[in-house]
Amino acid sequence: MCGILAVLGCSDDSQAKRVRVLELSRRLKHRGPDWSGLFHHGDCYLAHQRLAIIDPASGDQPLYNEDQSICVTVNGEIYNHEQLRAQLSNHTFRTGSDCEVIAHLYEEHAEGFIDMLDGVFSFVLFDSRDHSFIAARDAIGVTPLYIGWGLDGSVWISSELKGLNDDCEHFEFFPPGHFYSSKLGGFKRWYNPVWFSESIPSTPYDPLILRKAFENAVIKRLMTDVPFGVLLSGGLDSSLVASVTARHLAGSKAAKQCGTQLHSFCVGLKGSPDLKAAKEVAEYLGTVHHEFHFSVQDGIDAIEDVIHHIETYDVTTIRASTPMFLMSRKIKALGVKMVLSGEGSDEIFGGYLYFHKAPDKEEFHRETCRKIKALHLYDCLRANKASSAWGIEVRVPFLDKEFINIAMSIDPEWKMIKPDLERIEKWVFRKAFDDEEKPYLPKHILYRQKEQFSDGVGYSWIDGLKSHAALHVTDRMMLNAKHIYPHNTPTTKEAYYYRMIFERFFPQNSARLTVPGGPSVACSTAKAIEWDAQWSKNLDPSGRAALGVHVSAYDAHEGIALSAGKGSAKITGKMPRMADMATPELIVKT
Repeated sequence: MCGILAVLGCSDDSQAKRVRVLELSRRLKHRGPDWSGLFHHGDCYLAHQRLAIIDPASGDQPLYNEDQSICVTVNGEIYNHEQLRAQLSNHTFRTGSDCEVIAHLYEEHAEGFIDMLDGVFSFVLFDSRDHSFIAARDAIGVTPLYIGWGLDGSVWISSELKGLNDDCEHFEFFPPGHFYSSKLGGFKRWYNPVWFSESIPSTPYDPLILRKAFENAVIKRLMTDVPFGVLLSGGLDSSLVASVTARHLAGSKAAKQCGTQLHSFCVGLKGSPDLKAAKEVAEYLGTVHHEFHFSVQDGIDAIEDVIHHIETYDVTTIRASTPMFLMSRKIKALGVKMVLSGEGSDEIFGGYLYFHKAPDKEEFHRETCRKIKALHLYDCLRANKASSAWGIEVRVPFLDKEFINIAMSIDPEWKMIKPDLERIEKWVFRKAFDDEEKPYLPKHILYRQKEQFSDGVGYSWIDGLKSHAALHVTDRMMLNAKHIYPHNTPTTKEAYYYRMIFERFFPQNSARLTVPGGPSVACSTAKAIEWDAQWSKNLDPSGRAALGVHVSAYDAHEGIALSAGKGSAKITGKMPRMADMATPELIVKT
């Protein structure tokens, strides 16, 4: 993913302002280390930091139409750009970049072209003919984007908070599925799928239609001119992404560029559930597998860097972002620039373990809708920013627009978890790939219980984080938490610890308002906590908080993990420095 920054309608068009825009753009250089560009016209600046995935030789940005009256800076990938180019036969293209179609489509359709784009994107387009601009963000918010306003009347747009937080009086996240127009003076929603209204669908479940839609979503994301691979945790979602990729790689354009041998990547503490499962899946699929280990202390040492890059104090997101941040650095060192990943499946199919307690199909469906709408604040943010910190692009087939439309049109009765019928979480998706003749995965992997990424890398990771936070946050500090942090007051020492770090990097009130809050159990929304009376007493985003569901669930009274061979972390001394999952009871020593 690239980094974009736009300053529009500023009162200062001096050289000093240009220097400032360049300085702020360099804060996004980690997102696009391959090239940088800046467009300046009067009181408007469009800057770009490029990660070259398509047409590395000539696709530098910003991009233009034929007479350069229209300029665009884009972060993202347009998977149907070749079909769109074919519809623009009367236009002349300067590069092979997939994003160049945006400037030409605007000439033909004005802002009406946005829904024609099949891909993920954030862009700012400036039209010098009437000195107007539009900015837009993809349907679900796979690409990050923020908007801010200066005291001089300027509008600022940036891929990350750090590109604008010091220069804007107010800023906020740019809502997914919207565009902002200078002519309208505000936002307008361009993405309006049927499921967004949360009305209950009734389409019968057809496993072959669902399978085909997912395969198409994966295949289109094999568009690349650089080496790539797949993130493989050994769970259902990443394993099926890897399986479908392995099946279709040979016939793709990517194979001509990168060869037919698929590379897979996994991270975890030694002995963690993910490492074991991922290795088995990799052997089954025949991938070149790369297994990366980290210790609890490695993760703790990276926490400040992680929070600086992912720009949140949300506990779940930080827990899961840290292993991904460490893995992305290793992947980049191997020369890989793009990976496919499995984010989004749990939101679409109700895969989180708390969905076991959904009271009926109506509430089940509404919760999936709520979860998808909030993805840009959680998993999309994590996957994009934790990897972009090292110049890696993550592509997410589950969040393909067409796939979401098909999956969300299924009668939710089919998605309900029904143990009496042997239907576990995400049964409809598992069943779609349960092929006896040409198996996609071994049965026990296809039907493996859901593990949240922060749990699957090793249960002692979360236990170690909690213990570390307890060394830095006192009981007295917690008593005053509501006065120090009146908005989204941290309720645990772990949350307080993250909040202190976040506020050092992003002290503005606007920054803290970009982070979601509210109670959660096992990644639920606040509304879903009403499904089980026990949950309000055990609020923790870990999947193990799903009492009575997870095989390693916390004890309802003690708040510790109950599972053979897995104990809770013990701390000796002042600072945890090493951890080893190989022993039944984790000892963190000095």
